[in-house]
Amino acid sequence: MRKETSTNSLNEKKINATCGMGYALSLIGGRWKSNIIWRLLNHEKLRYSELRRLIPDISERMLVSQLRELESDQLVLRIVYPEVPPRVEYKLTDLGRTMHPMLQAISDWGEMHKEVTREN
Repeated sequence: MRKETSTNSLNEKKINATCGMGYALSLIGGRWKSNIIWRLLNHEKLRYSELRRLIPDISERMLVSQLRELESDQLVLRIVYPEVPPRVEYKLTDLGRTMHPMLQAISDWGEMHKEVTREN
C-alpha cells in the first residue's frame, strides 16, 4: 500500500484526473481485473466458486480484493441472496458491460502483437 502523499501516488492521481486513457487503464490494470471482467462478459452471472474455477491461478485473497475494487468502481455488482447457506453472485453492471468493445480490441491487438513478434 502506497502513501497517499508519495510522489508516485500524486502522479497517478494527476494522470487519472487529466487523461481518460490513464483513468480507464487504472480501472482494469493489473493481472486479474481484465480476466475477471472478461469471464463476466461471457456469463450473465457467476458465483464466487465459479469465478474461482474459471481463473484457477488466482488466490482467494486476490479474487476477493479485485472483486471488491471492481464493485467499488461500479463495474461489478455483488448480489447476495438471503438463503441458508448464503449465495453470492457477481455480474457486470451496465457500465461494466460497456467495456466489451474496448477489451475485445485490446485482446485482438495482443494476439496480433504476439504473432508479429513471434516471427521476429
